[in-house]
Amino acid sequence: MTTAAHILNQDYHEAPGRKTALAATRNIGIMAHIDAGKTTLSERILYYTGKSHKMGEVHEGAATMDWMVQEQERGITITSAATTCFWLKHRINLIDTPGHVDFTAEVERSLRVLDGAVAVFCAVGGVQPQTETVWRQAKKYHVPILAFVNKMDRTGANFYRVVDEMRKKLGATVVPISLPIGSEANFSGNIQVIDQKAYRYEGQDGAQVVEYDIPAEYQEKAKEAFDYLIECLAEVDDSIMELYLDGKTPDKEQIKTALRTAVVAGKLVPALCGTAFKDKGVQLLLNAVVDYLPSPVDIWETKGTDPDTEGPITRHCGDDQPFSALVFKIMNDPYVGKLAFIRIYSGMAEKGATVINPRTRRRERLGRLLQMHANSREERDVIYCGDIAACVGLKNCTTGDTICDEGNQIVLESMTFPDPVISIAVEPKSSAARDKLFAALAALSDEDPTFTINSNGETGQTIISGMGELHLEIIMDRLIREFKVEANSGQPEVAYREAILNPATADSKFVRQTGGHGQYGHCVLNVTPMERGHGITIENKVVGGAIPKEFIKPIEQGIREAASTGVLAGYPLTDFHVDIVDGSFHPVDSSEMAFKIAASMGLKDAARKGGLCLLEPIMKVEVTTPEENMGDIIGDISARRGAVIQVDTRESTVQIIANTPLSELFGYATAIRSLTRGRASYTMEPNHFERVPTFIQDKIVEKSQK
Repeated sequence: MTTAAHILNQDYHEAPGRKTALAATRNIGIMAHIDAGKTTLSERILYYTGKSHKMGEVHEGAATMDWMVQEQERGITITSAATTCFWLKHRINLIDTPGHVDFTAEVERSLRVLDGAVAVFCAVGGVQPQTETVWRQAKKYHVPILAFVNKMDRTGANFYRVVDEMRKKLGATVVPISLPIGSEANFSGNIQVIDQKAYRYEGQDGAQVVEYDIPAEYQEKAKEAFDYLIECLAEVDDSIMELYLDGKTPDKEQIKTALRTAVVAGKLVPALCGTAFKDKGVQLLLNAVVDYLPSPVDIWETKGTDPDTEGPITRHCGDDQPFSALVFKIMNDPYVGKLAFIRIYSGMAEKGATVINPRTRRRERLGRLLQMHANSREERDVIYCGDIAACVGLKNCTTGDTICDEGNQIVLESMTFPDPVISIAVEPKSSAARDKLFAALAALSDEDPTFTINSNGETGQTIISGMGELHLEIIMDRLIREFKVEANSGQPEVAYREAILNPATADSKFVRQTGGHGQYGHCVLNVTPMERGHGITIENKVVGGAIPKEFIKPIEQGIREAASTGVLAGYPLTDFHVDIVDGSFHPVDSSEMAFKIAASMGLKDAARKGGLCLLEPIMKVEVTTPEENMGDIIGDISARRGAVIQVDTRESTVQIIANTPLSELFGYATAIRSLTRGRASYTMEPNHFERVPTFIQDKIVEKSQK
């Protein structure tokens, strides 16, 4: 097996107690659009690898990886579950991720710590909106991908159409390495392109894979797929190119080595097919995971920054290296308390060891180390390099924190999460439950970076925000069931943003004279509107010591605090840049608080001078409907201020993709059911923010002022 360590001619060292070699470890995630069959596939993987002895079915609420009550009731995955299994003497750390867009943060943080991913596609639905989102997330973290076209037994299944869609919509170079024999109800097995052999699945639950010769009617297709694979490999591998130009056919090992290198480099995406529910094709997928997805050794170097100098530094894998790990998930467990899920990039974690969190500069103790299997756990004394595990005892850690060896500190690249788009007000049913409610909300916020809690200063209400109606519905459900807190909630409201229209300058002075020391803060700010998604950036351009350095940070804090409460209607102000250009100070009266207040007043003054507008979240909505209802759906979207982007006809159904304001989509599930007599389905995901029309903005501002 060619690994990065061999390529670089480097050595990595393994601890004597390690049972599985580092090069034989695979950290993989299963990702897809909702209802493509991720959890069913995970259940089959656990069954065939001997991790579980009975297959749990999603529709029966018995899937091992969907252990939450809310997941079992709804038949969807809400939280990413981790487990470990073994196949062909390889250790596979597996994470099953959610498909619903409301839980996109779970996918984001899982992909950040994984070395490879299996993207699952429905053979009927093909490339769906959330597939594109998770694909982008995987590419962002340079995660190599295997594609598995599932549900080949469904009516309307078409492997070749899905592969073609992947090439067009995802811009990927997809090479089929497994072809279907039959389709829909007649799907019976696979052709392995590299072996040029056919396989069928016999015995209980298809556990026996039987090899036979390719049927005559499929031989031409198998030869075409083989030739295409060699052509694609020749474009990315010099040794295959030489053989190709000499008219020679590379042998099986040469093909596998070249394909593995191309997959690890993100140049090719091998595609396989099967039906997880009918127990076909899963073992061949597991073989491909072992053969083509990377081990921690292939990733070799992990980049980070030095917490003192902020310069770039690296760690490479090996049990003998200085310890570094990333906290990628926090979970509240009723039995052990706060669980921190970690991925170890270098060194080892030992039970009872002391580590440091460079963000807080605080030491932390690894109390207990746990190997997780969904919601059950196994105690471990040591967790080795490349492993994913959970630890108890980290008190001040949050998602995205690095924990490392105190003498060799590093800050690993963290994660970015989308802003919440929907809010509701919550209040306890009794005053006695108030403290319990806030403690429960704080615990849920620790777990989920896309769930935020704010207090409305004017009304005194507690406002919780999330990624969608389902997200907040699950939060309210968990408050009652897990935390035993009875709470009332208001109607969902859109999380608007405010933006500045034109550049402006503010000269802001805060002066107070009291009996003793006074207060004096003075700063001049240039505020410039930026493009959508820019966020808030601040630069210090003060020269000649007009403002002492120790007051620059309070000015930045004042700007950010003022931005968080907005100017126009109380919504966060975003997408602008501030230059601190001038100011003055008093040797006695100046204080951090005075400069903070001056900066806050200055930002609000500049924002009013530059003019303000409201931004609203625009959702990408995909509706699948029978052809006869197409006109009704498009008319309804237009009435909701939506813009249709694309219309695709597939056999008897039509897919309509539109950008529509979130404020117009509350209750859309009921509306679409009544329009099509329950025959249409839809999905939506946050796409971008756009300026609110003036007549609607006036109403929102008026309402906020009341």
